[in-house]
Amino acid sequence: MNGSPGPLTRAATGTAAPPIAAVHLGLGAFFRAHQAAYTALAPDAEAWGFAAFTGRSATLAEQLERQDGLYTLLQRAAKGDEASVVGSVARAHAGGDADAWTSTVADPGVRLMTLTVTESAYRRDPAGGLDLAAEDVRADLADLRRDPPRAGRSVPGRLVAGLAARARAGGGALAIVPCDNLPDNGQVVRRILLELAAEAAASGGDRELPDWISANVSFVSTEVDRITPRTTPADIEAVRLITGRDDACPVVTEPFTEWTLAGDFPAGRPAWEAAGARFVDDVRPYETRKLSLLNGAHSLLAYAASAVGHTTVAEAVADPRCLAWVEAWWGEATAHLSLPAEALDAYRAALSERFANPAIQHRLAQIAMDGSQKLPVRTVPTVLAERAAGRSAAAGARTLGAWVAHLRGVGVPVHDPRAEELTALAAAPLTDAVPRVLATLDPRLADDQHLVALATAHTKELSR
Repeated sequence: MNGSPGPLTRAATGTAAPPIAAVHLGLGAFFRAHQAAYTALAPDAEAWGFAAFTGRSATLAEQLERQDGLYTLLQRAAKGDEASVVGSVARAHAGGDADAWTSTVADPGVRLMTLTVTESAYRRDPAGGLDLAAEDVRADLADLRRDPPRAGRSVPGRLVAGLAARARAGGGALAIVPCDNLPDNGQVVRRILLELAAEAAASGGDRELPDWISANVSFVSTEVDRITPRTTPADIEAVRLITGRDDACPVVTEPFTEWTLAGDFPAGRPAWEAAGARFVDDVRPYETRKLSLLNGAHSLLAYAASAVGHTTVAEAVADPRCLAWVEAWWGEATAHLSLPAEALDAYRAALSERFANPAIQHRLAQIAMDGSQKLPVRTVPTVLAERAAGRSAAAGARTLGAWVAHLRGVGVPVHDPRAEELTALAAAPLTDAVPRVLATLDPRLADDQHLVALATAHTKELSR
């Protein structure tokens, strides 16, 4: 046991809070296992503190504030646990605190912004732009026309309101670093923010804001990779036993971690490369590899393995049948990746070890959430590429069929922003349900009779 018993605070640990130089939206386990952890390990960590905002709930922010932003990072491997205290979160705020958000983003001392808000939070339409029909986006658009602009219902609205405050305050240049699983995520965020700012400007809002964003905000594309399951009461007790301190909000993660970034930082950044980050000219080969091999396999297991009774990734890959499904998927996906074969082989070997890690209880129900947002970037590109190459796409069809079964009530519960629409489509007779559901991902899937037949067969198989 390290340290003396008691609460986890800066006074107890003798550590000072770093000055706030970065802002984060989406305070949760992944940010604290990834971006905050890399920052804490950087050699210039003492100059880079985060003001971190939750999505909505105040609970985590309140817990962290009572601990002066400190928390325990618990790395779990088959050989044992390793605990460390992360101190890069200088302040934690509830996401609903609009005044704190706008004043923090406007502060010229803040030089970059990181995001972990989930794929669905960007409110994209099927063409990849901003969904102006979304209720929260429409409400934010009305608020952005005010003087000063106010918005806080949607993530795009909150970001634009913060940038509007920064522009008015003369806060200077800023880098935005999205870390959600979307291809070319920096450009995704740039597009939706400029579209929202332009729409507000065209209807009575700040007419100069779109140009200010274009001139002063850079958008960095990233690939992020670290499995971080939800923290359980047992994890909290394990941290207390290991460290001798009471931590209400530790983070559990695996030893493996990867971060690849491409883009400019006009106001500077932490020396993340010294903590293991990779800076490249084009992040897409790494991003596509991770989305296809890790996330694609996760989605396959979330729907297919839960349908046959498994609850975690480690439990699923211990089943030879499920492991064979994963390996078949990797075979299809690898054929369409551009990194060298030896690098892909090494990554697949690492994934096999990571998935089987018995100390990481990564629940399939957590992975299965928001399938309508995840499958178009994790699974559909490989399926379409396989069909274009004249192959059956049988492994990808298994994921699609398993998702239809999931929407029909098989396996873990449905949690999706389009749940009502999708479950209604899936409830039709199977011959109608499969093409109708697949069409919501990409019409080309529904038009492919061979693919529909394969997916339908998998739906039937998993629904028995």
